[in-house]
Amino acid sequence: MLHWATEPGATTDARVGFVVSKAVGNAVTRNRVKRRLREIVRARLAAVPLGSLLVVRAQPKAALATYGELERTVDCLMNRLIEGAA
Repeated sequence: MLHWATEPGATTDARVGFVVSKAVGNAVTRNRVKRRLREIVRARLAAVPLGSLLVVRAQPKAALATYGELERTVDCLMNRLIEGAA
């Protein structure tokens, strides 16, 4: 799940936060999911408008997802958000 807010006319870089609750799994699983999501979003951050605040919230199913599945999900959600803002 992605939450996104922007400041109109902002010139600062986009900021990203990650929420991975205990419902996702134990500490090892949560950290693995967070590392994967961080790398996926880092590669796509240039497409996010300046001044944006993006919060990525991992659902429990993320613990079982492959890296490719997480990539496709993040791409789909980011495309919907960016297209909806245009």
